[in-house]
Amino acid sequence: MKQRTLARPVSIKGNGLHTGAPVTLTLLPAPVDHGVVFRRLDLPDHPEVKPRADLVGDLVRNTTIQSGHAKIHLVEHVLSALNGCGIDNVTAELDSAEPPIADGSAKPFVDLILQGEPVEQDKERACFTLDEPVSVTRGNSSVIALPDDRLRITCTSADDRGVHTQHLSLVIDPDTYITQIAASRTFTLFEDIEPLVKMGKIKGGSLDCAIVIKGDKILSKEPLRFPDEFVRHKILDIIGDITLLGAPLNAHIIAVRPGHAINAEFTRALAEQMARRKKNSRKRPATVLPTETSLDVRRILEMVPHRYPFVMIDRVVEFIGDDALVAIKNVTFNEPYFAGHFPDNPVMPGVLQLEAMAQAAGILLLRRGERGGKTALFMSADKVKFRKPVLPGDQLILNARLTRVRGDKLAAAEVNCSVGGQLVSSAELMFGMVEMDGRA
Repeated sequence: MKQRTLARPVSIKGNGLHTGAPVTLTLLPAPVDHGVVFRRLDLPDHPEVKPRADLVGDLVRNTTIQSGHAKIHLVEHVLSALNGCGIDNVTAELDSAEPPIADGSAKPFVDLILQGEPVEQDKERACFTLDEPVSVTRGNSSVIALPDDRLRITCTSADDRGVHTQHLSLVIDPDTYITQIAASRTFTLFEDIEPLVKMGKIKGGSLDCAIVIKGDKILSKEPLRFPDEFVRHKILDIIGDITLLGAPLNAHIIAVRPGHAINAEFTRALAEQMARRKKNSRKRPATVLPTETSLDVRRILEMVPHRYPFVMIDRVVEFIGDDALVAIKNVTFNEPYFAGHFPDNPVMPGVLQLEAMAQAAGILLLRRGERGGKTALFMSADKVKFRKPVLPGDQLILNARLTRVRGDKLAAAEVNCSVGGQLVSSAELMFGMVEMDGRA
């Protein structure tokens, strides 16, 4: 499935549930891999907040995200509509601290999304598919996720008295979400209203945007939209809260009496599993193919573990047999180390020239096929000489030659660097072959 955004900007106006303040929400198209980003137009510099599990703040009757001084309250209904409709990339601009509550459901936001005309983009959607169970428990509430090849949610909603207990299980896709979930409205117990008011919440609350349960009675300005509207809204909230994972989820979620607090804890547990998987599946350095006579920076990044600002090879110009190569490092004034080395007389540090030499020699080992699931770590340098300073604008030409390889444990190399045909530095290097987790 392709990533999706909107074809054009669309807006909706209303009042916030908790602040009661008037607000305009505008959804703007965004490029691939942009994700969902909220932007506060009412704050200086228009700060942006990207919904993530580690940015969750207040969880009393809503999900609040915060980055620095910028807070966005009650994001779950907007996020639920975007997730439920399969929208990956959008900027949501607000001129207040929370989106409009509208009728208390996600349907107004779904209508807004459809008005903006969802369109496919040029990149595949990267879903996180659960491969082992995740579970969290808080008191008499629990959320469990089991591996599945699609998103299914099984939910039981109930209060402490066991009144209005409801149960529903659905496979979630855009059609099901739009027709079965989006229109379900938020609800509260009558006894909870006064405590919420004392906390400064629900300043914009009314029967126009919520259902109130008082004993066995249901107070609402219109009949229930579904006989089991309460559990459907619980599923709506789960779909919104798991958007904080930052990736579409494939799993079977089984929730008993869920709420925003346990949903946030559950999403953090999912995020931890996703982070562990990324760490465990991190690509080991690839082997240079015998047919490759040169390497661009993309191929170099596939092989070396280094990343900005420590990638010291821009291109391998040529391989000379299996034991030698010529590489380049373009030295620009934008290199981060020039800010302090030295501000009035920028000079490339010699230790970074040594690092470039070690990276060149490490790539040579990959050429020989000596990696064996390992990578090269710099161990020692001998006969190091720095003859001329390397300045911004110079192109460092590295000539590396392996002089000794001892099994899959140790290797030695001679490397020299030149600029404009003049030798600027040289060294004899030794490095050890280690597993990616640092063990020999």
